Amino acid sequence: MSHTSPQPGYPAAGAAAAAPPKPAPSPPQAGNLSDSARAAAVIAVCVTAVWLAGHALGAPGPLVLAAALVLSTVCCWALGVLPEPTTTLLFFLCAVLLHVAPPPVVFSGFTSTAWWLMFGGAVTGVALRQTGLAQRLAAIIFRGRVGSYRQVIATVALSAVGLAFLMPSTTGRVLLLMPIVLALADRLGYGPGSNGRIGMVLTVAAASYMPPTTILPANIPNSVLLGAASSLYGVNLSYGSYLLLHFPILGALKTVLLVWLVCRLFPEKGQLAALPPQDLGTPGRQETVLAAILALAVAGFATDALHGISPAWISLAACIVCLLPGVGLVSPRMLAEQVHLTPLIYVAGFLGLGAVVESTGLGTAISKALLQWLPLSPGHNAANVAALGAVGAALGLVTTLPGLPAVLTPLARELAQATGLPLETVLMLQVPVFSTVFFPYQSPPIVIAMQLGGVGLRAGTRLCLALAVPTLLVLMPLDYVWWRLLGYLP
Repeated sequence: MSHTSPQPGYPAAGAAAAAPPKPAPSPPQAGNLSDSARAAAVIAVCVTAVWLAGHALGAPGPLVLAAALVLSTVCCWALGVLPEPTTTLLFFLCAVLLHVAPPPVVFSGFTSTAWWLMFGGAVTGVALRQTGLAQRLAAIIFRGRVGSYRQVIATVALSAVGLAFLMPSTTGRVLLLMPIVLALADRLGYGPGSNGRIGMVLTVAAASYMPPTTILPANIPNSVLLGAASSLYGVNLSYGSYLLLHFPILGALKTVLLVWLVCRLFPEKGQLAALPPQDLGTPGRQETVLAAILALAVAGFATDALHGISPAWISLAACIVCLLPGVGLVSPRMLAEQVHLTPLIYVAGFLGLGAVVESTGLGTAISKALLQWLPLSPGHNAANVAALGAVGAALGLVTTLPGLPAVLTPLARELAQATGLPLETVLMLQVPVFSTVFFPYQSPPIVIAMQLGGVGLRAGTRLCLALAVPTLLVLMPLDYVWWRLLGYLP
């Protein structure tokens, strides 16, 4: 039976196919008009602000138009004044009609590996639930580890971070863990919209991306940084030194902080009794076949550096095998009813937005303008580090975090000269920036996890902002001291 969540978002990934008849649509409410008015006001403010700034700076018209569209879209996503798919489709339409970028760029999200990773993962997620394999894995992994809600959240977080040492694809880890965690939530009685379910889903989302940014090559931004540093400057970042520099503060301590915040923001009162042994019987043929498919897929994810095949195409191959009539894991009806189109459109939207920012030169223009205004000078290390962090954070709101190293790394030599810091230190300073997420749309894997788990943007934004504040006030100063102890900062 499908459920309606009190959180804004989409149907939970585990919603069953058969749903009761929907009631007749009610007439539009006045609140809908007020929501549209708020959205129009937000867009008007964004367009006006960009036009005034562009006019003052003498920016070319196409760049001003691109900036107005990007800022309006980002603000509508971040503030939730329009439903996510509405904002996304409006972005597509305006970008094409106003010739902000060519259609292949605007719609490039549909051809990206992240989109196909999500599509393949959505299909295999349906197979996991339908065969009962997700419930079996949840019973095995979390056996005896659910004495309290805090313990559940801690186990989920540690599972996500631990898997990052074995599996280099963030989205692949999300696709593997989410059906298992949803099965555990069902078994604990945490239905769609409950604090427990939201907390577990957001823990998977955040712990799969944020702490693993400190592990090479566990996700896209640090892999891009690794490759760009080597190709542009001949700087080879080693696994051990990278881990030592970043993991103790931004990995381990941030995981602890994440668990504490999730339990505070999305509490579940009362002590959980240990789950009784669940007799799921002997695995059937479908479970065995699906386990073999997933084992091969995980092996492919973990060894993509060796064979060169993107995890997206491995995920798609697993999806196709599940759909084959002779295998019979996912029927055409299940594909139509349980693989939801709405989150796929949203993912394509924010991936396309990143491509528009890159193709129009907006990211480069913003970064160069910010560098001219920054008070960088040799000998003022704390101020320089804070200024570089502010630049990265501002760019990350526009380019999204996976694209941030591609924008900042080519500027690293200039930044090193302006600050007097070693080149490797300037390169490494990107990690604290792309490990800090202010809004979910900045990180595609976080959004994918939220959509697969049926958690709305408002809850995700709440956690991201709540986690960003102690990160900036507590973890960043600790990280600065740690860098000085290791000799990365004079």
